[in-house]
Amino acid sequence: MGDLGLQVLFQGNNFLRIMEGLGVTIYISLVSVLLSIVFGLIFGVIMTVENPAIKFLSRLYLEFVRIMPQLVLLFIVYFGLARFLGINLSGAFSAILVFSIWGTAEMGDLVRGAITSIPRHQYESAKAIGLTKKQMYRHIVLPQAFRRLLPQAINLVTRMIKTTSLVALIGVVEVIKTGQQVIENVRLTAPMASLWMYALLLFLYFIVCYPISQFSKYLENTWKDGISG
Repeated sequence: MGDLGLQVLFQGNNFLRIMEGLGVTIYISLVSVLLSIVFGLIFGVIMTVENPAIKFLSRLYLEFVRIMPQLVLLFIVYFGLARFLGINLSGAFSAILVFSIWGTAEMGDLVRGAITSIPRHQYESAKAIGLTKKQMYRHIVLPQAFRRLLPQAINLVTRMIKTTSLVALIGVVEVIKTGQQVIENVRLTAPMASLWMYALLLFLYFIVCYPISQFSKYLENTWKDGISG
């Protein structure tokens, strides 16, 4: 029975369907990550502005996104917002919108933390030698902030990839949803198929996320050695 369950993975076009579902997962993740990086960088710089109103609004946005579960946001956008506005939103578009909103907030906070972690005396030294604010950020602040930001940003990317599994609950046929469909089709003839299918899905997420995680660790170790050297 166990062999039969394993064979189901490669019967017909099941494996091809799983790979196509993985492609959807990667597509949603990639677009969401790219949008989060672009808008997160902007949002992070805005969060460093010394303005009470801007600080309050940016903190409100950040805390709202952190408190609200991503699944609830998906439901609000896909089921609630679409009906309220009378528009037809696809599951993939809704997922990208929600994950970009979430990723922008998280990335922005990482950017803010990286920028504010730069010692104050470096800002003062830059001003003392006559650098403009633009030059100071370009030559002093951003290069150091980038080193501190990148490993944490890569960890955020892996979290976003794993969180895309939630889109199966709004009908997006990504890798998890595809696996569930295969299991449902053979649940009577191959009851052990679920074990092998979820093991395969676990492995696919692992091979996607593990190299990214290792790259983050490599950067951290390389830069630590560079600083200590």
